[in-house]
Amino acid sequence: MAATALCPGTFDPVTNGHLDIIERASRHFDGLIVAVLENPAKRPLFSVEERMAMLKEATSSLDGVEVASFTGLLVDYARARGVAAIVKGLRAVSDFDYEQQMAQMNHHLTGVDTFFLATSPNWSYLSSSLVREVARFGGDVVGLVPAFVRDRLAERLGEKA
Repeated sequence: MAATALCPGTFDPVTNGHLDIIERASRHFDGLIVAVLENPAKRPLFSVEERMAMLKEATSSLDGVEVASFTGLLVDYARARGVAAIVKGLRAVSDFDYEQQMAQMNHHLTGVDTFFLATSPNWSYLSSSLVREVARFGGDVVGLVPAFVRDRLAERLGEKA
């Protein structure tokens, strides 16, 4: 049986930590949908289309990885796409507390399982919000995001980035 998993996130912007989880998850499933959340309540730095374009570029060498977007409940999107599992990366205990509740609710609503992947230690401190903050104040994000993402941050935030 071919199993497809779903790796959801905001990816504003995609970081090397995200890419580590995506690459590792892609080795364990026949297909992996990287789903960009379209959340009208948030004010992301990059549009959904821009985030999807960055993810497509960053994952172009990975077989079986598809980039898409969704709005609404994750489990509704998962059910509509017929996925076998949701994949989430965990950086710290605080991530686990929140993600465990979400995983249990998602399972309660639809029966879909969540697989947790521990973030590689070299990325455990990394988040999109930290990357945005460092770039916004002119800090160096080289090595934290792909080079083309760093360039897009610089374009969006001006020369300081």
